[in-house]
Amino acid sequence: MNRRLFIKNTGMAGAALGMADPILSWLMENENNTALKPFFKLSLAQWSVHKAILETKTLPALDFAKKARELGFEAVEYVTQLYNKEIEKDGIDKLIPELKKRSHDQGVKNVLIMVDGEGELAALEKAERDDAIARHSKWVDAAAEMGCHSIRVNLFGKGAENDFAKWKETSVDGLGRLTEYAQKSQINVIVENHGGLSSDAEKLTDVIKTINLKNCGTLPDFGNFCVKREGGERWGAPCIDEYDKYKGVLELMPFAHGVSAKTYDFGANGNETTIDYKKMLKIVKEAGYNGHIGIEYEGSRLSEEDGIKATKALLLKVAGEINNK
Repeated sequence: MNRRLFIKNTGMAGAALGMADPILSWLMENENNTALKPFFKLSLAQWSVHKAILETKTLPALDFAKKARELGFEAVEYVTQLYNKEIEKDGIDKLIPELKKRSHDQGVKNVLIMVDGEGELAALEKAERDDAIARHSKWVDAAAEMGCHSIRVNLFGKGAENDFAKWKETSVDGLGRLTEYAQKSQINVIVENHGGLSSDAEKLTDVIKTINLKNCGTLPDFGNFCVKREGGERWGAPCIDEYDKYKGVLELMPFAHGVSAKTYDFGANGNETTIDYKKMLKIVKEAGYNGHIGIEYEGSRLSEEDGIKATKALLLKVAGEINNK
């Protein structure tokens, strides 16, 4: 691989990133060193381009696989809420074959589907849990059709979230029954630490252990460990109770069927400003994980594409440093 192509494919066309030379220099010096191949595979989480899809409307959601390929990725992770317009217009039965065709045309592997807005699996009322299970089940079927290995779910529970005992009971019921449904198509149902009690890794793993099904697991996210926000808000408000992110990832990794590499911003040395990536990746590697790590840039200072490139470069650099120990 020539130097120019390598830089393009690793997302390091870099002056626009404002990134420090050390990361670029390290990659250039080690581009042919196969011993430094990362222990994981890379995928692109669609939320990294949600602004281009929803706000600037410069990227049609249906072109996600094409954009991922242009950015050098061979695997993708979808977000259901980014297809609300397409589903409303033509329905999920038309959407899924189209996404499958487009990813196949680009030579891109479909890894997982992140399911949002389909009801609360841990709701206090059984009728609400039943409805959420039914609505999530269609995404289990979609994941199977698209060749994904998992769907990512949220474990929210209206009416139960202020009482761990109730939340555990409703979570085991709702998540457990959905996971049983997913067994027939060999799809994993994985929970992301995504706010509320789901961000308390000890409590979430208690639920996973109680369900005790191989296809029921976790999607550890390097961020998203806020358990409680001001005013009881689920999103947006300042965090007043945050779980230790490194302890959380350590506890979630034994059940992981995926990993989400969250980034917000980068310092002059190219490192993430709020997350110690070397510490995180050591935890992931020591857990024996070698699957996909999804890049999920959520910052605002860099553009979405530059943030994706910066995250990719950081992951590769840190993986090389760990391998070199």
